[in-house]
Amino acid sequence: MNSAARIEAFLEMMSAERGAAENTLSSYRRDLEDASEAIKGGLAGAGSADIRAYLDDIAARGFAPTSQARKLSAIRQFFKFLYAEGLRGDDPTGTLDSPRKGRPLPKTMSEAETGRLLDRAAQEAGESGPDGDRLAALRLHALVEVLYATGLRVSELVGLPVTVALRDDRFFMVHGKGDKERMVPLSTKARAAMRAWLAARAERPAFAESPFLFPASSDSGHLSRQVFARDLKGLAARSGIASAKISPHVLRHAFASHLLQNGADLRAVQQLLGHADISTTQIYTHVLEERLVRLVNDHHPLAD
Repeated sequence: MNSAARIEAFLEMMSAERGAAENTLSSYRRDLEDASEAIKGGLAGAGSADIRAYLDDIAARGFAPTSQARKLSAIRQFFKFLYAEGLRGDDPTGTLDSPRKGRPLPKTMSEAETGRLLDRAAQEAGESGPDGDRLAALRLHALVEVLYATGLRVSELVGLPVTVALRDDRFFMVHGKGDKERMVPLSTKARAAMRAWLAARAERPAFAESPFLFPASSDSGHLSRQVFARDLKGLAARSGIASAKISPHVLRHAFASHLLQNGADLRAVQQLLGHADISTTQIYTHVLEERLVRLVNDHHPLAD
């Protein structure tokens, strides 16, 4: 069995036995195929020295430590699978150190900037114009309101079922990573934006049979992450915000940061974001630290 066939077998196991999501499988495939192409003779027969040389090469190519660590993680899991299946008698990754990862603070937006973005989206959704422009504006308004109200991952947002809007509840359940289910809230503004989009969506016969809230003529059947990211950057520019500063992920970070700034508990934010481990959510501890400093400065009797 060559390297390509063993990679396929590994991906099949990850899908069938561990329920890995499509995005996760695609990421594993890219990382493992890249390593296999770079290592002479393929990945499956590589030794520790080969893998260490590959990691040195991607570091020299300018890959961030987080990307290097992700690639090594994929390679480790691949060799654990080969060893467990009796396809290798050793695990060449056992002696390799993980790249040192920094803890960069997540990019985010201020509450004022987020307000400007949402106000601009609402304004454009309320303006009359060509049917296609109006439809796109209503869809974008619904997307940004729901994203800021819920903190969904972009893949969760664009793949929402239409039943979420039809029920018009204050909360709904979402299936996240590893097919784990969690409850997220909807603000009054987000529900109103979804209702307006739903009414416009109903006027398009092509959307009638789609199970998705944001249907599109794509392979997935719903709006792609790339299209939403592009539209969001355009909205930011029209709001007077540098488009390079914003992405769907930045708006997710804003959701979490603004909750914490206004008194939310870190564990509650962990649950809302769908983080399996609190350590992932702890990138936001700087927000809590700032809040504590303000609390002391504002209320301690000896504060200046």
